Amino acid sequence: MDLLGSIMNSMDKPPTPSEKERLVMKKRKEEFEKRKTIEKGKFEKFKTDIEEKFKVYFKDPKNAYLKFHPMDNIYRSIVHEVAETMGLISYAFGTDGVDRYIRVYRRDMPPCEDELAARRRGDPWSEQIKQELIEKRKNDKIEEEEYLKRKPEKFVPNSNYKDKYAHLIGQDAALEAAKKTETNKTYGFVPSENKKDQRSIEQTMADIRAKKRLKTSHTSTDASND
Repeated sequence: MDLLGSIMNSMDKPPTPSEKERLVMKKRKEEFEKRKTIEKGKFEKFKTDIEEKFKVYFKDPKNAYLKFHPMDNIYRSIVHEVAETMGLISYAFGTDGVDRYIRVYRRDMPPCEDELAARRRGDPWSEQIKQELIEKRKNDKIEEEEYLKRKPEKFVPNSNYKDKYAHLIGQDAALEAAKKTETNKTYGFVPSENKKDQRSIEQTMADIRAKKRLKTSHTSTDASND
């Protein structure tokens, strides 16, 4: 006999339930199955009632939606399932476990996005609110179109910047000062008309040589006079 077999044989076997315990367990299982059957029957009846309710209510084309009172998650799931099966649209609003409820709509008369957003926020909603919102958006669109049609007016400054210094240096001097502040649009090489010295390079070199000769001659004359 190996070691594992020896250990297993030495272990105590789990106690077998007594006849009384077996009866208790059997009774609990039967009660559970009974409650399960009852709950299943309740859900099946609820589903049948919802189907019949939808058939009767939405048979009238004037009935656009149907609101349910708050209910548990399992019942809401049944309503959603029946609505989808019958070609309807269902939405749940409110807080789960508190006031979560369902609204079912005809597929050809669904709620608008504004209504869905308002109900999800918990805000009130009615046909009057809907019409007011439509009217407001219409007016906003008209105002925007009128604004885009208007041409922008030419900007006219309140004062001439050249007059700012006129009382200090005179009108003519102010005009000249303003001209000097204008941006020089010429970049790169400086135009010849902007240079102080208008002579060419050759003429400049010739004038320099002439000055040197003149200076040399003056120096010689002064030396001979001494």
